[in-house]
Amino acid sequence: MNEAGKTKPISQRWLDNIERLGNRLPNPVLLFIIFCAVVILASSLVSGAGINASHPLTGETLAARSLLSADGLRWMLTNAVSNFTQFAPVGPVIVAIMGIAIAEHSGLLAKVLHALTLRAHPRLLSAVVVFAGVLSSIGFDAGYVVLVPLAALIFKAAGRSPLAGIAAAFAGVSGGYSANLLLGPVDAVLAGISSEAIALLSPEHEVLTSSNYYFIIVSTLFVTVIGALVNDYLVEPRLPRPTPQSDADVDINKTGELPTGADEQQSQRRPLFWVSVYSVVFALLMLWTVLPAQGLLRNPDPNGLVALPLLKTLVVWIALYAGGAGIVFGYSSGKYRSSNDWVAGMESGIATLTGYLVLMFFAAQFVNYFSWSGLGALAAISGADWLSSLALSKTSLLLLFILTSAAINLLIGSASAKWAVMAPVFVPMLALLGLTPEATQMAYRIGDSSTNIITPLMPYFGVIVAFMQSHDKEAGMGTLMSMMLPYSICFLFAWSGLLLFWLGVGLPLGPGG
Repeated sequence: MNEAGKTKPISQRWLDNIERLGNRLPNPVLLFIIFCAVVILASSLVSGAGINASHPLTGETLAARSLLSADGLRWMLTNAVSNFTQFAPVGPVIVAIMGIAIAEHSGLLAKVLHALTLRAHPRLLSAVVVFAGVLSSIGFDAGYVVLVPLAALIFKAAGRSPLAGIAAAFAGVSGGYSANLLLGPVDAVLAGISSEAIALLSPEHEVLTSSNYYFIIVSTLFVTVIGALVNDYLVEPRLPRPTPQSDADVDINKTGELPTGADEQQSQRRPLFWVSVYSVVFALLMLWTVLPAQGLLRNPDPNGLVALPLLKTLVVWIALYAGGAGIVFGYSSGKYRSSNDWVAGMESGIATLTGYLVLMFFAAQFVNYFSWSGLGALAAISGADWLSSLALSKTSLLLLFILTSAAINLLIGSASAKWAVMAPVFVPMLALLGLTPEATQMAYRIGDSSTNIITPLMPYFGVIVAFMQSHDKEAGMGTLMSMMLPYSICFLFAWSGLLLFWLGVGLPLGPGG
């Protein structure tokens, strides 16, 4: 932090201005209501103007649908409830919080966080959190609903800004979405789309699920280092640290007294022993559902990811584990005497979600309005057509393609939906210029991941704002955008540079890539 009277660096003044401008926006709920109104009006204008585009793969003519038409009005009224109840961030958050709330209420979470902060060097916290975030991206929604709030508490317990913990976790989970040490469902989905796209030019060419595997392994370490440096040197210096008597410490200690003396530490060993036993049994149960040939959650498709059904239910497994571990800890430590105690823990967790659920109702309407009206698809196709019309060198075109992917990601959240629209244009086009479909796919993934963390259209953007507001009531969308913009810029350009270097020296992107 800069002392009073000293001039802040230009970069910090720039981010401060972004935060001030962003926080002048209305309340997030009102902002999403305004967004809904804008989409409704824009859909009517674009539809009335007869603007359309051809889908690159199917040739189908896509046109905007007016939300002010009779069909549009009926759709908005009849789907208002389902838009909300089926909105991806709603269900997983509620389920995960019920389990995590028990772990927190019992005192287990405070004990674990205390141990983590004692054993981890403060300078390594950012790297550990970003790395965990990158790895958690394979678990669908788990990183957003589990790691992000936990990272805030870990940073609090270490005497650092909880917002910095949220930023580091969000950067890893969302910004590092295209990096991992393991292959996941997104690899299979994108590879399948790429195979169909290149079939227009080379029917025998198949893009394998593992085609980017070597590069995404290296990207995991690369994103971790970049994210940690950005967090420590660009983001956290702007954020206030919690004071020793801050709410941060009080909130953690509400879950149970942290042991300070030898006798108290000894008294916690028995509960932690039983939690360890429970953890081993739980892990064996998870393996039993996947490893046997007829495993309950084993993928029946021999060509698919073996643990795909398990990964799709990971949020439920996390809730079951956290809730069960909290119950074991609570009973063995004497905190819980009856079922009423741990049920109260679940209720206290759900009670914290009221503001979040209100926000998610209007966010769900906005995202679904944008999709149903067709405005997102039209914007994506128009951007793709513009880029394909430019006569540029291979390197310049690849960079411009990454930037275009990053820009389109600000309008459409789904990685597979965007790639289904863009791949039929860019995969064959760049293949003719000497770029393999695997390289084009990886370039797309870099652009897509880098701007995930700065677009309000990202379904979990409102979730992250809600997590921030639980630690800083003044935080808003501007706060989040100003925090995440340095990550986005650094990821975009550094990651692009890594890809260009990789391709320049002729390294394979992965098996079959």
